[in-house]
Amino acid sequence: MWRRLRSITAIEYHLAQLNVGVAKGPMDSELMAGFGAALDPINALADTAPGFVWRLQTEDGDATAIRPYADARMMVNMSVWESLEALRRFVYTSDHTAVMRHRKQWFEKIDTYLVLWWVPAGHEPTVEEAKARLEHLNDHGPTPYAFTFRASFSRPDAADAIVDDEIGCPA
Repeated sequence: MWRRLRSITAIEYHLAQLNVGVAKGPMDSELMAGFGAALDPINALADTAPGFVWRLQTEDGDATAIRPYADARMMVNMSVWESLEALRRFVYTSDHTAVMRHRKQWFEKIDTYLVLWWVPAGHEPTVEEAKARLEHLNDHGPTPYAFTFRASFSRPDAADAIVDDEIGCPA
């Protein structure tokens, strides 16, 4: 008996994330010294974390000089991960968590500071693309186009959100 196998062309997706913060002071200030001191170790940790793919950085090795908003105090961090689970593990179970508990010392409180979205594997999102996703999340709430850890989508065409009321900001 012959079985006919269907050929399915699958596109693999990775998870992109953008988080933003309004710094309470200049990077070279005493107020931001703790954040500055944590950058290299946390970036190195991310670079070697299981599931890490890419992160936005300048030739200095971080993204602190990238200021794409009118408010020059607004800092961005953007990365791509193999999966939501890989990013979640890094954010909530690595040394990253301890650093982010100090976020309130370094950054002003803002309502929408994190956005997640699916990208085709190999795609490096632009800052403008990320800003548009954050704005969409702010305007429309979680959708497959732009979502959060708390209300995520398993793939770009998912109809229903996966809601996790247990998860929150480690800060």
